[in-house]
Amino acid sequence: MPDSLRRALRAPAAPIELREIDPRATPLAPGDKESTREATRVDAARLAELQQRLYAEASGGSRRRVLLVLQGMDTSGKGGVVGHVVGAVEPHGVAVTSFGRPTPEELRHSFLWRVRRALPGPGRIGVFDRSHYEDVLIGRVRELATPEVVERRYREIVRFERQLVAHDVTVVKVLLHLSPWEQKQRLLARLDDSSKRWKFDPADLDERARWPQYQQAHEAALERTDTDTAPWYVVPADRKWYRNWAVGRLLLETLTELQPRLPELAWDVDEQRDRLIEEHPISC
Repeated sequence: MPDSLRRALRAPAAPIELREIDPRATPLAPGDKESTREATRVDAARLAELQQRLYAEASGGSRRRVLLVLQGMDTSGKGGVVGHVVGAVEPHGVAVTSFGRPTPEELRHSFLWRVRRALPGPGRIGVFDRSHYEDVLIGRVRELATPEVVERRYREIVRFERQLVAHDVTVVKVLLHLSPWEQKQRLLARLDDSSKRWKFDPADLDERARWPQYQQAHEAALERTDTDTAPWYVVPADRKWYRNWAVGRLLLETLTELQPRLPELAWDVDEQRDRLIEEHPISC
């Protein structure tokens, strides 16, 4: 495997300034657009194989699993990553959860309550399309929570993620780093295409007007919650082909390092083959 993409995309040390990271950059890309797309397909086959091994490993008692956290501004490509990258593995081995506005029931509990309920089971890859980080991002930008509450939530998130790691959950946190110019083009594309207008929400423009505040909120979240056990990766997201390859490669590197193993068999292969051939003949 080439130089680690995880090292290349690891969130920089604090203080973090996202404006210094080029959202059109392509660190360690295997080539141009077409070459990278081909590499994405090759990686997907290997990723599917490793995910199947992780799933099989759980049948032998392993509790290891992977949690992919996707954060980013609207149109940054969270859904695209789910479709192009996560969609390449077996459906039974993946659990995708999209977090929207909290329901009345969820509001009666801690902000982490609904997140705990959505964690993947052993052997699975869990994907959070948005996540517990919404409660520090939106809470800060829209002033729905006091600065003291937001700071407390940062600490709760760090404790929560350390607990996950202690219970055999490998956490991969990805910020899809989009430029305001590219977001504008994608929103215009939705308006121009009648088949995609349903994706457009006028409220997106209200959030877009808060772009500087969201950048600051993302920077603060990365600084407060980037740890050795659950690091952040900043993926340039203006180029969709690079974004998809990069997130897929981050998962591939993670699963390759885990080296999931098929469980030991409790029965003899040759014996079962003989039984199938001799005891259960099939007449043509």
